[in-house]
Amino acid sequence: MKIHGLQKMTLLDYPSKVAATVFLGSCDFRCPFCHNFELVDGTAAPIMDDAELFSFLDKRKGLLDGVVITGGEPCLNSSLKDLIIRIKDMGYLVKLDTNGNHPDVLKDLLSENLVDYIAMDVKNSPEKYSDTCGVKIDTEIISESINLIMNSGVDYEFRTTAIKEFHTAEDFAKIGEWICGAKAYYIQQFTERDTVPDKSLSSPSAEDMEAYRQAAERYIKNVILRGL
Repeated sequence: MKIHGLQKMTLLDYPSKVAATVFLGSCDFRCPFCHNFELVDGTAAPIMDDAELFSFLDKRKGLLDGVVITGGEPCLNSSLKDLIIRIKDMGYLVKLDTNGNHPDVLKDLLSENLVDYIAMDVKNSPEKYSDTCGVKIDTEIISESINLIMNSGVDYEFRTTAIKEFHTAEDFAKIGEWICGAKAYYIQQFTERDTVPDKSLSSPSAEDMEAYRQAAERYIKNVILRGL
């Protein structure tokens, strides 16, 4: 397996844990606000293979609690399950980041207790999903992943990157209704970067973000703003 990025230590990516973050390449979405688009379009060359990754993780035993697997979209990688099994066999917790478009993969991993935490992106309200993702999306598939995660018994969070041009408070009310009763929902403020595909996108104001939070809070008790 080719590893396209490695953050050797993070206190942010895995709640309450010290972790390393592993970036896998490729994604089936084309979100115009993606901060890791070089992983999506293939312009980011691999930095190591799995043997080098496991050598690194072996040296970090006792220093790291877990490993975050992100992308891109990790569930596209046919070797994901084997990668997770080897990481778990080393004694690490595993957090998986996903776009929710592969419930079959999630179901398989959850059935074998291979993930300890899942973070799933909920890109927008169902009506605006395809426009936000840049490709045609079947939101029934997204709903399947939401239901799997919420009923899995595994710790999890849902999250949305809020972009001024894509989101309104009404959208966040609809998202809240979609994931009603979720354990945790994070609304992340989009930050403008040269690396995102669409340079015209902008960050919502602090007032916008608070309106988004209040809209989602009608359905979810634990709504947290990130990025302010």
